[in-house]
Amino acid sequence: MVNKRDYYEVLGLERSASDEDIKKAFRKMAMKHHPDRNHEEGAADKFKEVNEAYEVLSNPEKRAAYDRFGFSAGADSFGQGGFENFDFGGLGSIFETFFGGATQGAKRGPRRGPDMSYDIKISLEEAATGVEKDIITERLEYCTECSGTGAKAGTSPVKCTSCNGTGQVYQVQKSVFGRFTSVTPCPKCRGEGTIIGEPCTKCRGTGKEYVKRTVQVKIPAGVADGNQIRLNGYGGVGDKGASAGDVYINVGIAEHADFKRDGDDVIYELEINFAQAALGTEVNVPGLNTEHKLKIPSGSQNGKYFVLKGKGIPHLNRFGSGDEMVHLNVVTPEKLSRKQKQLFEELEKSFAEDKKQAT
Repeated sequence: MVNKRDYYEVLGLERSASDEDIKKAFRKMAMKHHPDRNHEEGAADKFKEVNEAYEVLSNPEKRAAYDRFGFSAGADSFGQGGFENFDFGGLGSIFETFFGGATQGAKRGPRRGPDMSYDIKISLEEAATGVEKDIITERLEYCTECSGTGAKAGTSPVKCTSCNGTGQVYQVQKSVFGRFTSVTPCPKCRGEGTIIGEPCTKCRGTGKEYVKRTVQVKIPAGVADGNQIRLNGYGGVGDKGASAGDVYINVGIAEHADFKRDGDDVIYELEINFAQAALGTEVNVPGLNTEHKLKIPSGSQNGKYFVLKGKGIPHLNRFGSGDEMVHLNVVTPEKLSRKQKQLFEELEKSFAEDKKQAT
């Protein structure tokens, strides 16, 4: 008796499954167990089992024979040779053909250069006006000794004879789905298409070297903490024919001693005494770039907000600015001089007399 699992069980199907059900189940199980995606031990055997089940159940004649006789129908019922000598080497190409995806080892185009990231800390005032900052980058550039060829000065890379300069080799393989042609990077030139006989001594044949550069970054007015600025093409160089990477500037805003930021508004805590709140006063309040005069009317209460329109942070990439919100904090004195205490006592008596007269 053949020691195999039921084909319907392998694909997780009922025996009444439709052709579409079989196809969907195969897609799901093949994706799960394909060796290019699943590197667990035994994945290759499971994928082979899934393909075998699909080969039989997707063929009406083979499925009918299997439904009637099971594995006792023999190898001839399921096709010449059965699956004992299944060619697993072509599964990568099968997977690519069936699912339309790239397989492991397929030739890649020129690789784009690497991106870089930098953190910049600026003040709240700089965020309000905009600022230019210099950063020092250390990025990959083409080697100045060999001009990026990787070959020693006076020599040049030569065309690979194994792939004739294409960087690819082709293999025709047989599988349960027929004949497939797989394309893999040339093992001799590693997909480059050329071979370096004498490597450059400066870059050791890589064609690239690290170079320090000073880059000026323009930070616009209105930028907020956590905003990111991208400098296109200022990252490392890529392969020949590919674009350079980018530089990403992560902006941080330092805490301010006097202001708190709320969106594009700024909040300032203004402390005044009882007399100023009761009688009214005019004070100078600090702004992000200059002072502002603020009139406090008599009888102003603790916690009141005064709004200085348009004196906050500029809106990023649009017209207008936020406001400066002045929060009134009427301070109770902790210590009084003898004279101050007498005055407060007289004031307290005056309030009491006013209350009696009112009643």
